[in-house]
Formats: sequence, structure tokens, C-alpha cells
Amino acid sequence: MSSYAAVLRTPHAARAFGAALLGRLSYGTAPLALVLAVKRGSGSYAVAGTVMALFGISSVLLSPARAALVDRHGPRRALAPMAALYGSLLVTLALVCLAGGAGAPVLGALGTAAGACTPPLGPTMRAVWSELLADRRMLERAYSLDGVCEELLFVSGPLVIGVLVQYVHPAVGVLLGAGLVIVGTFALVASPAVRAMEPQPARRGPARVTGRAPWRPALVAAGVGLGLGALDLLVLAFADGRGSSSAAPWLLAALSAGSAVGGLVNGAVHWRRPARSRLALFAVGLAGALALAGAAQGLLTLAAALVLAGLFVAPALTTAYLYADELAAPGTRARAGAWVNTAVNAGGSGASAGVGMLVGRLPLPLCFVLAGLPALCCALAVRASRGARADARRPASATPADQPGPRPTAGR
Repeated sequence: MSSYAAVLRTPHAARAFGAALLGRLSYGTAPLALVLAVKRGSGSYAVAGTVMALFGISSVLLSPARAALVDRHGPRRALAPMAALYGSLLVTLALVCLAGGAGAPVLGALGTAAGACTPPLGPTMRAVWSELLADRRMLERAYSLDGVCEELLFVSGPLVIGVLVQYVHPAVGVLLGAGLVIVGTFALVASPAVRAMEPQPARRGPARVTGRAPWRPALVAAGVGLGLGALDLLVLAFADGRGSSSAAPWLLAALSAGSAVGGLVNGAVHWRRPARSRLALFAVGLAGALALAGAAQGLLTLAAALVLAGLFVAPALTTAYLYADELAAPGTRARAGAWVNTAVNAGGSGASAGVGMLVGRLPLPLCFVLAGLPALCCALAVRASRGARADARRPASATPADQPGPRPTAGR
């Protein structure tokens, strides 16, 4: 834990990180609150599901474009307008739901617009870490800490909304999400760490890094996302088959707990293998753990298998971000990280849609094996690619992110 304390003792790091976490808490609270508020306002689960889907699709697919704006114009100029628009649209959605009577087209348009304006606080904070920490080992610890805290936000956010809606209209939860993202984003851009960051000229393209797009870390992240997206429904089907559907949230909490532990351990270990090699190993480990989960005979054994699977989740995602950062050319760090983030979320959404067609048609143990197969195949494909072999022959110190460069000087 002392290594993580050292990360936070870096000048200006704790202030920027705290502000980013405050803003990112909105991403744990707003989605559930939005679904509940639209359902209450429209009286239709179909409308609520459609609005949430439009919100998620526009948020995920446009994430690299929003991160490109951060790279091109700097966090201070890009994030503040995004946060203001995102917050304003959430407030509008909340007021419309409180008033009731709005049609599905209006709610869908507002949800799509809000998702399109979501500030990329996660990719931006990882770019801030890269600027603050010149030591690669310290950067790995920072990324691990960031990933674990983000995991906790996505677990605690729905719990906050679950308590809140017992007393007030769900639209109040949407207003809370708007307030969190506005306050957190403006606090982040006002921090000395972000004020010291200047936009750098970037190469043209969707996320060109060292002459290539960061498809290898993004591909493995997509495989991990497919496995995680499938787990939600598979765990529910497993629990329901044993007459205890209420156990599903606790089983998924076991996955999150394992992920938090794995992330902390991953950041504390002094790895000798570079990120490009560890990424494939973590993905293969996740695939094996999901196959083992398929052999579980009861809820306790499944919970243990999910804890084991979780041990690989945060390390795999953290390492994917690190690998993308190593490849990133100057002025493309936020964008490169956003491609990994988009791949994870797109994989999760795709799996949620596809696994429903498998459950009931195939034995559940086989479904668990198939859930881990994309991560395994993506890891092997990346491992065998010519670009990865070229990276493996290049020492880690030769990667652009390890080269000495300008760092924030304020307060130093």
C-alpha cells in the first residue's frame, strides 16, 4: 500500500484524481437512475430500454472522437463544454421525466444527445497520470489504482441510486448524476496537473500511434468485454436455475471483489514482463477462470470461481491501457485509451445481446466456456501478430511513453 501512497503523494496527483473520481461517479449513478426515471415518466419498459440503449451507444461509439478533442484542444478547453452540455441534457431529461407525458422520440433524442456529450474523464485522467509520472513502475501502480477505484464506483453508484429511489423520484438520481459530473469535471480542469497540460500536435487518423492504430490492446480489451458482458446473464441464469435469482447481484459482487484485489496486487508487483506480454497472459487466465466457473455445482463454488475470474479482470484492462499508452504518439494518449475503453464497452454490449440466444439452447457450462473464448482467441491472435512480435523484440524503454518528455512544472 505504501507504493500507492507514493503515487498519491506526487504533487497535484491526489487533487486531480479525487476530482476525476467525483465526476466519474456520475457514470455509476446516472444510467440506472435514467432507466428508472424514464420508466416512471413514460410508463413503458420498452421506452426506458430504448432510451438507455441510445444513450449507451452514442456514449461508447463517440468516445474516441471526444477523446480526440481533448488531445487536440487540451483538457481545459474540451472537457468543460462537454460537461456543461452533458449535465444540461441530463437535467432536461430529469425535468421531462418529472413532468411526464413526453413521447419516446423526445426522450430518445435527449438520451442520444446526452450520451454523445459524455466527458471522457477516464481516458483524460490516465493521460494526466502519464504526464505526472515519468517512472514506468509508478505509472503502472497509478493505472491499477485508477482501475480499482473505477470498479468500486460502478459497484457503489447503483447502490446509491437504489437507496435514493426509496425516498424520492428517480429523476432526482439523474440530477445527482448531472451535478457530480459538472462539479468533478470543473474541479479536474482547475487542478494544477491539468492546467500544466498543453495540447500537442497529433497525427491525423482515428488514433495513430507509432504509425499504427492501437488495435492489439483494443482487440484483447474487446475480448475481455465480451466475457464480462456475457457473465451478467449467465450468472442470473445459473442462480435462477437453482431457485435463488436474488443471489445474482452477490455473485457479481464476488467478481468485482476479485477484480479489486487483482488490480491492487497487479499494481504492487514489480513485473519483469512488459505490458504487451502480460496482457495476453491475463486474458488467457480470465478465459480459463470462466471455463472453471462453468463447472461450478452450487452458488458458493460459482462465487469462488468468479472471485478467481475477477483476479484477472482489472489487471487485463489496466495492462491494455498501459500497452495503448506505450504505443501512443505525442498528442494521442487520451484517444488511444478511449479506443480501449470503447472496445471493452462495445464487447460487453455485444455479448449481452448475443448470449441471450445461447442460454436455453446450449448447456450452461458450455455457455461459460464460450464466454471466455473471445478473450482467449483475441489474446492468441494478438500474440501471434507480426506487430506484437516486433514490439517484443523492442525493449520497453524504447516505447514512446518511456522516453523523457515535458512534465508539469507547476509546484515543482
